[in-house]
Amino acid sequence: MDSTNQPFTHRQYMLSDNFEFFHYKDNGPLEVEYHKHDFFEIYFFISGDVTYIIEGKSYNLKPWDIILINNKELHKPIINYGSVYERIVIWVNPDFISRKSTPSCNLNMCFESTSKNRYNLLRPGTEILNIIKVILGKLKRILFTDSFGAEILKELYLTELLVFLNRAYTDTDLVDIGDDVSYNYKINDIIHYINQNLADDLSLDALASRFYSSKYHLLREFKKHTGYTPHEYITLKRLFTSKELLRNGMSISEVCQECGFNNYSNFIRSFSKTFKISPKKYAKNYIM
Repeated sequence: MDSTNQPFTHRQYMLSDNFEFFHYKDNGPLEVEYHKHDFFEIYFFISGDVTYIIEGKSYNLKPWDIILINNKELHKPIINYGSVYERIVIWVNPDFISRKSTPSCNLNMCFESTSKNRYNLLRPGTEILNIIKVILGKLKRILFTDSFGAEILKELYLTELLVFLNRAYTDTDLVDIGDDVSYNYKINDIIHYINQNLADDLSLDALASRFYSSKYHLLREFKKHTGYTPHEYITLKRLFTSKELLRNGMSISEVCQECGFNNYSNFIRSFSKTFKISPKKYAKNYIM
């Protein structure tokens, strides 16, 4: 597949309603900070020397590995300079995927798989990988044309891609990828607990007591594997979850309580500082 010389963007929001497609090729140093976004991300690693960190798990990537990232996960790539870094990245609106799903075919399944005991990494077998490459080629070609039916074909090809990503997910051999995934089991359990209990007491004292760890050891290991202190991570997760709840129509006071912010004013201040908009304006803009 020929490379497209698209300039790398640090933008973390979508300009289109359904999906965006990027084919990047970089020769120089590139640094990307930890981040999270409201859309799903499909990342096809083609070449380079990259370790991808997602929610405390580190993935050592091989050519044509696929990383799936949902809209609740903090992540970043660590790019080692010295070889050409090429990848294809597709951003997809979760609502688009839901619309294309059916009661018997949930296309969100592969993105929902990254809970406690699953991985973000897909390493498809040769047959499915070849099919995925063909679909990517069709999708890429149609994206840069205005021929008759192009808009319909774009959605069809992306839907086809989602079907085969889910097939790759169900066929992925966890034993095969296990050697290229590293994480701390206790930190993984703590992250899972935090994500399932954002409204509860998640102070360092409470976490250390629950997981039978000293506060200082927990703090050091958590920072090592996630890039954040527990307090920083919990605050970010609560804030990102609050955006989702506001989009779903929940009141600000209900969101504040649901996300574990015990102080209403502190929630308003933290939300406004992080997202550069107040919760009230954010909810109003989204509904409009």
